[in-house]
Amino acid sequence: MTIKGKLMDAEGMKNTFRRLAHQVIEKNDGVEELALIGIKTRGVTVAKRIRAALEEIEGVRVPMGEFDIALYRDDLGENSDIAFLGSEIDFGVDGKTVLLCDDVLYTGRTVRAAISEVMQLGRPKCIQFLVLVDRGHRELPFRADFTGKSVPTSRREGIMVHFVEDDKEDGVYIFEK
Repeated sequence: MTIKGKLMDAEGMKNTFRRLAHQVIEKNDGVEELALIGIKTRGVTVAKRIRAALEEIEGVRVPMGEFDIALYRDDLGENSDIAFLGSEIDFGVDGKTVLLCDDVLYTGRTVRAAISEVMQLGRPKCIQFLVLVDRGHRELPFRADFTGKSVPTSRREGIMVHFVEDDKEDGVYIFEK
């Protein structure tokens, strides 16, 4: 793997999360009906960052949970060795606007699996999707409602998101596989 460039630094990520939070508030006329769900693993950090920005702006702590979508994936074979990390949702989704959060949108299969898992929990008012980076190459017809940065990539390239919580730095990188 060869790093080709840095797409966002810590300050850029901070500004992006703040901008995304403002967009979420505007689209939903506030946060009263909102519930966040981070898709494990990096989407949980995205959800935590958005939650913090929403709380700073609105003064309201939005309910947040986390999903491991491994059991809902449609692209794993019978002999796939998957580790289920568990899901933690301590709120009902009925009548809520559920905001799914992830770090990178690629084929659309992860968000499809997350939507399937949400629907197992109840009937939300609506489901929205927030992603830090959209790199294109959809296999399923999904798009994010809120996108931090769109980065057209080739199939030989990838996007790597670093969070200080896990990687000792904040940054978004493009790399050659």
